[in-house]
Amino acid sequence: MGRAVRGNLSVALALGLAMLAQPALAKTAPAKTAPAAKAAANPVPPELAAVLASKRFAAAREALRLDHPRMIEQLVTLTEVPAPPFGEAERGSTFAALLRGSGLPEVTTDAVGNVIAVRKGTDPKAAPLLVAAHLDTVFPAGTDVKVKREGTRLMAPGIGDDTRALAVMLSIIRALDKAGIRTKRDVVFIGNVGEEGPGDLRGTRHLFAQDARAKAAAGFITIDGAGQGLITTQGVGSRRYRLTFSGPGGHSYGKFGIVNPMAALAGTVTGLYAVPVPQDPRTTYSASVVGGGTSVNTIPNEVFLEVDIRSVAPAEVDRVDAALKEIAARAVDQENAARDTSGGKVSVTFKPIGDRPAGSTPEDSALVRIAFAAARAQGIESKAGSQSTDANVPMSLGIPAIAIGSGGSGGDAHAPSEWIDVAEGPSLAGMTAAMATILGAAGIER
Repeated sequence: MGRAVRGNLSVALALGLAMLAQPALAKTAPAKTAPAAKAAANPVPPELAAVLASKRFAAAREALRLDHPRMIEQLVTLTEVPAPPFGEAERGSTFAALLRGSGLPEVTTDAVGNVIAVRKGTDPKAAPLLVAAHLDTVFPAGTDVKVKREGTRLMAPGIGDDTRALAVMLSIIRALDKAGIRTKRDVVFIGNVGEEGPGDLRGTRHLFAQDARAKAAAGFITIDGAGQGLITTQGVGSRRYRLTFSGPGGHSYGKFGIVNPMAALAGTVTGLYAVPVPQDPRTTYSASVVGGGTSVNTIPNEVFLEVDIRSVAPAEVDRVDAALKEIAARAVDQENAARDTSGGKVSVTFKPIGDRPAGSTPEDSALVRIAFAAARAQGIESKAGSQSTDANVPMSLGIPAIAIGSGGSGGDAHAPSEWIDVAEGPSLAGMTAAMATILGAAGIER
């Protein structure tokens, strides 16, 4: 186009006059910033527009700000109550008491330890919205969970994943009450057990298997981890096994030449790492833990291997699972064929130790669009991503579900050095975005 204009001055002049004649919006459109262009391409969903335009929402946002010191105080209280895998009961009791103190008197604890409270909506026929944060941490019993503070930085195991989200949930509940906000749907607030590794999503599995409100839910939001900007729309599925290789065993010198289950284990690991996997859908595997044997001078009679398989695509999990089983069987057969089996053969057994379903929520769904627009309204640039969270379960059942952050920033999750920053500005931006997402999905009464 440039060459044509340079070759024809009259055309260039005509184009220039035409541009001058355009309305102001058309003249300034080419200079529109990238974020503004993105916002124009992604308008605020009407469900959220009603929230953002509400004077009561503005009041709730101010209530969050005024409540921020109390949120931090309760965050410290909850963090210092240990919640190891399968040991969440004490923290659950503390969280239940704080829920009651935050204005939700009817609090129950179900058969597996999930703490549940309902904030009633105005429409009894509307399906409920579930909002969850998990009680458990990855840290074993006996871990020092005393919170240390340096300015606005708080440090303790589990403080960001996911204790901060529990405190944020309590603050949001108080802010809604302070502002007199009513929602159309019931909002079911949950502190659930069993999200972390060995828990295998047991709390959320129980909810969606046994609780009628969960089965009929309009949507599910889990607030998981410190930070903001990541909206999880894909649930990474995983399957985990403990493989136990057994054989006759014997003295390393006197019985040299007999079958060795360690050799079959090694062949299994080598074979697994030759399995090709796609980048899209992202699929991974890991030979993660090994153990067994008696002593350095003993051919082991039993060794074990733990394996983790992950993908956002259930079919890929199944494919790698089948490959692993075939590889292990072949490694056992090769060991039995190569060495002396007069005292017995090598065998392998598989014990499932984890099975998280994969799933996704379409990015054009109402819940996802509300979450993105709520973040943008607070100046947060968000991206969709994949993780393994409690949202996996409803996603796998076809129920709209997402995971969002609890605000602020943090790091070293799952490490003893875990930290978060509770500086008011970023903290409140994330909390407000979470509150707006909840209200957009639950519907606000004007």
